[in-house]
Amino acid sequence: MKVIKIAPRGYCHGVVSALNIVTSAAHDDTIPRPIYVLGMIVHNEHITKALDELGVITLDSTKDRFHKRTRLELLEEIESGTVIFTAHGVSPQVLHRAKQKGLHCIDGSCKDVIKTQDIIKEHLGDGFDVIYIGKKGHPETEGCLGISIAEIHLVEKPGDIANLEIANKKIIITNQTTMSSWDVNAIADEIKAKFPTSKFIKEICNATLIRQEAVLEQANGADLTIVVGDPKSNNTKRLVQISEEMAKTPAIRIGSLEELDLNLLGEVRAVAVTSGASTPTAITKEVIQFLEKYDPSDPLTHDTTSKINSDKILIRRSKKN
Repeated sequence: MKVIKIAPRGYCHGVVSALNIVTSAAHDDTIPRPIYVLGMIVHNEHITKALDELGVITLDSTKDRFHKRTRLELLEEIESGTVIFTAHGVSPQVLHRAKQKGLHCIDGSCKDVIKTQDIIKEHLGDGFDVIYIGKKGHPETEGCLGISIAEIHLVEKPGDIANLEIANKKIIITNQTTMSSWDVNAIADEIKAKFPTSKFIKEICNATLIRQEAVLEQANGADLTIVVGDPKSNNTKRLVQISEEMAKTPAIRIGSLEELDLNLLGEVRAVAVTSGASTPTAITKEVIQFLEKYDPSDPLTHDTTSKINSDKILIRRSKKN
């Protein structure tokens, strides 16, 4: 079987920075305990488990299947100690409330998310309304919408545009940084058709964009694309979407080698492998190494038991793919 190792793949600079921040905090005895992360530091359960072994408490935003808690709701669980804000950004209300509670605050926000928030704040200050293209309930979207409830309008899909009623002629359009570049362009075009005076400030982060373009360019020579990443990772979902809809290559997402269904490899002669920006390199490498040795007729090559431990996940946090 031919294995196409799509490059680049894996950790982006924002994830590396966030992991360095939280692991440094875990090893710093001067920082008040306990140490909490407000939601997943990045969307990958393997990283969350590794940090748990360091004594860092991740507050899960999913209370049950029907209610996803906001950052403000999660914050009320913390009475003392240190709170780390995730790479997805933090709203002014959350930051204010954390300081009000007397918590030691550490910001792990990705610089690309901060840039988007700065653009929103600048234009709100100049009298603009903001139309924000993003996923409802996503922590990055939550952080941006929290800047101004009245003047920021969320659009998830084209069907939402018809419900927008904005009298202000000064409008900017911007977006969640981990969206599909092509989806954002299409939605922005429809918004501009309804609001001709609006201007579009596209904020797809570079790491997300180049990974999406790499899948488009490199997956079309494969029979199957395997995207290694967490189901909560939005950029991972977009990679699956781009492979299927734009590269016209069937795609699956797996969290690790143990989730790989060998039945799907039956007719595959060439497989492309990539991973989300928050997927540990060690996990992706294990999948690639398995596929390179896989022989349908040799049961000795069919063991999908993962050998990855938390040390390998965190040790590789600052290495380039």
